[in-house]
This record gives sequence, structure tokens and C-alpha cells, in this order.
Amino acid sequence: MNRRFLRRVVPLVAAIAALTAVPAASVAQTTQTTQTTQAAQADQAAPTYAHRQFAVGPQYDSTHVYVEPGTEQAFVASWVATFGGTTIGPNATQVTPTPSRTLSELVLSPVGTLSVFDYTTPVPSPFGTERTGWLVTDLDQAVRAARADGAAVTVAPFADPIGRDAVVQFPGGISAQLYVHTTAPSYPALASVPENRLYLSPDAVGGFLRSYLAFTRGRIVSDDRRADGAAIGLPATTYRLLTLTSGFGTTTVAVTDGHLPHPFGRELTGYGVPDLGATLERAKAAGASVLSGPVTAGGRDSAMVRFPGGYVAEVHTAR
Repeated sequence: MNRRFLRRVVPLVAAIAALTAVPAASVAQTTQTTQTTQAAQADQAAPTYAHRQFAVGPQYDSTHVYVEPGTEQAFVASWVATFGGTTIGPNATQVTPTPSRTLSELVLSPVGTLSVFDYTTPVPSPFGTERTGWLVTDLDQAVRAARADGAAVTVAPFADPIGRDAVVQFPGGISAQLYVHTTAPSYPALASVPENRLYLSPDAVGGFLRSYLAFTRGRIVSDDRRADGAAIGLPATTYRLLTLTSGFGTTTVAVTDGHLPHPFGRELTGYGVPDLGATLERAKAAGASVLSGPVTAGGRDSAMVRFPGGYVAEVHTAR
């Protein structure tokens, strides 16, 4: 090649390279700045569901009680004789999105609200697995928030005779039904707020807490890693016990290896009463049976009670 031509070309190529070259650090910085800007814009555009309070009040958060067929009246009579309260119903109705039939009754007692179901048809899946029904301020936004906070929507929103519902499941298999009424309900305040009692494995508790606390806007009140096992039928042992609080009420989480004696882990809710002994006597006189206890542990006296229809409840008095 002609040397004079090379002498002209080489400087030109070098000049072009110098003009077009961008330092790698500058590229990375530009990319990072763009990504940061995009992330900030996405954060601003994203709905802040986790920061909204969807709870209305613990008197509107009912335990879902599925009784043995034909026992609804016996259960409700026993419950009211034990704790007091009033009832709405029963009504024969369909409360699921697919065909079914149940006697449905609402129990408003001083220690907690119960939604009682006595099915005259098979119960459509996955109903019967949800523990509670929570009244929310906005069903559609609550469903989106639950999903954003790591819960699965196991039953999409559907209409029922008096409103709309959906079922969500938090990590660890903990399901709750969310609902709104066409006409806003008005229930009396509770004498004591019941406990939503959960049992989880060490593998599941972390994911559950992240999702559940984000959705409920809750907080951990206490975390006892050496709680007295006598409270769950395991004297001379310890377990981890967390207490959570939110607008949906109180939740206790027992973290165990799953080696639980009957009936622990079968109860859905714990109920506080001023006098455990007197409450147990009323329960037995009304057809309930004491399955375990009374036992003193963790600053309370407690017992496990089975009511007609099969519903098992923890009942306790603080010491």
C-alpha cells in the first residue's frame, strides 16, 4: 500500500475513534442514571396499596365456623349461652360463586363475631379453608394490595346476596375472605378482641410475616422465642410465639415443628373472658366439652373447648 496514503489514513481513523469513543465508566453512569430515573417514575406511578389501611374494625372481622351438617342451631345456642350476644339469621342462601346451599347465621357476641355455615350441599372448594372474613374499605383495591404484598388470590371477587367477596391466601397457607356489603353494616364494639391463632413452621414464618404485616399494616408486639409449651399441650418444652396487632385485630403465631397433640392447631380463634372457670361451667352446661386444660402458662389461664357442631376454640383469662 502507498506509504503516503497510510500516513493520511491512520491519523484520520485515530481522530474518528477519539471523537466517537465513550469511556466505559460514562456508559455505566448513564445507564445507572437512566435506570434510577425509570425506577423512580415507576415508584411514583405504582399504587401504594401497602400503605393504605383497609381494615374497618375487629368487630367486623368474623371467624368462619363450618359446623357439622344439621348442627347450626345447637352450636349457636351453646355459644350464646356461654358468651352472650345476638344473632342474625339463619338464612338459607348461596354464599359461593358456584352453586351451593347453606344455612348462614351471623353471631355478634362480646368476645368476637362469627359467621356460621351449615351446608346442605357439598362445600365448593376452596371454601372451608378460609379462617376469617375481613370487612375492607375497598374490595378491589384490597385484592390488588394483597397480591402486591405476596398473597395469592385463590377466589377472585364475586357477588353474594348482600355484597361482594374474594379469598386471599398468605404464604404459609393462611387464607382470609375479604368482603364488602352493599349497605354498610353497624356492629357493636367488642368487650375483648379475639385472637386469630396461627400455627406455622420455621420455614414458613418469615414469608408469612412479610406478606401479612405489609397487607394488614400490622406490627409485631412481642416475639418470645422460649414460650412455655404447656400453653399448646407440650409441657416442659418451649416454642416461638409472636403476637401481632393491626386494624384487623390480634394475631398470635405459634412457630412449631408440627408435633402437636390434639386439639392444638385445630382451633381458629382464642377468646378472652374475665373468669375462665365460670365460662367453662357455662359452656359445659350448654353442651360444650373441655378438651384440654385449664392450664396456666404465658401469663394466662387457658383451655380448649369443643362446641356442638365441632367448632374448637381456645378460651383464656389473663393473670
